[in-house]
Amino acid sequence: MSDIILEVKDLSVTFSTPEGPVNAVNNMNFTIKAGEALGVVGESGSGKSQTFLAIMGLLASNGKTTGSAKLLGRELIGLSADELNKIRGQSMSMIFQDPMTSLNPYLKVSKQLTEVLVLHKGMGEQAARAEALSMLEKVGIPEAKKRFDMYPHEFSGGMRQRVMIAMALLCEPALLIADEPTTALDVTIQAQILDLMRKLKSEFNTAIVMITHDLGVVAGLCDTLNVMYAGRIVERSSVDEVFSAPRHPYSQGLLASTPRLDEKTHDNELVTIPGQPPNLQRLPQGCAFAPRCAHVKDRCLCERPPLFETPSGSHSACYREEEVA
Repeated sequence: MSDIILEVKDLSVTFSTPEGPVNAVNNMNFTIKAGEALGVVGESGSGKSQTFLAIMGLLASNGKTTGSAKLLGRELIGLSADELNKIRGQSMSMIFQDPMTSLNPYLKVSKQLTEVLVLHKGMGEQAARAEALSMLEKVGIPEAKKRFDMYPHEFSGGMRQRVMIAMALLCEPALLIADEPTTALDVTIQAQILDLMRKLKSEFNTAIVMITHDLGVVAGLCDTLNVMYAGRIVERSSVDEVFSAPRHPYSQGLLASTPRLDEKTHDNELVTIPGQPPNLQRLPQGCAFAPRCAHVKDRCLCERPPLFETPSGSHSACYREEEVA
């Protein structure tokens, strides 16, 4: 039996706007295996979140998805809302950046948790309450029994995020997608959330996608990494290799611009990537990163590079890979 949880082929997302189509995601290809944590990084607008909102069937009404995304062998693209509702929460779950906008402020936390079990597992109210309370304890909510019947506003930001994680895990999904789950939290709570997700990965063999702009989060949790730029994967590799020897110029720029405590730059200035990301309505003919790249050549301006396989088995969308092959 295959251990592939999610298989994505030629996935593209386009939004219709009065100014013309916006190509948010372009021909994405990747797989995620059971027990694997995949990091997805890139600047705002690189297509990180839209890729997985498309897979979940949660795009805005003006969005269109083409290609294939198979969860446990079942095609998700093209399913009806009713069919997706049976899958979301049961086989795959998503945790969003701001738990306060994801939790219903008018319902007690206990009600919101038990609804998941009643809807997807057909459990009775009493059994669902016991299961939900047990999951709150597993995710580290202090005095879970006392807090069970409180409202979301009575929880701190870190505890609300733990509630969202508990809700996502109640049906033991095969795939857990976390979209910037630690951005609004202080560093101590961030560390606790990441530690919790590491335990979930090892104990439940859950496949985890971590969408983030924070390379430190990736280093602490993920096994593999997709670096995205202008709606495409420009580097796909193990986390260790990206951090020790990044191949694509954009990956190199991201790492160089990350502040570090163990190194000092000249005059303590932060390194930045020059220029701006391209307009997704008018993507350049060649490499989208070419206008910002220090290694650009004429070919880069007229031909889009494919994902070349490197000698180590990773992939990089840069013509320099041909020179070292």
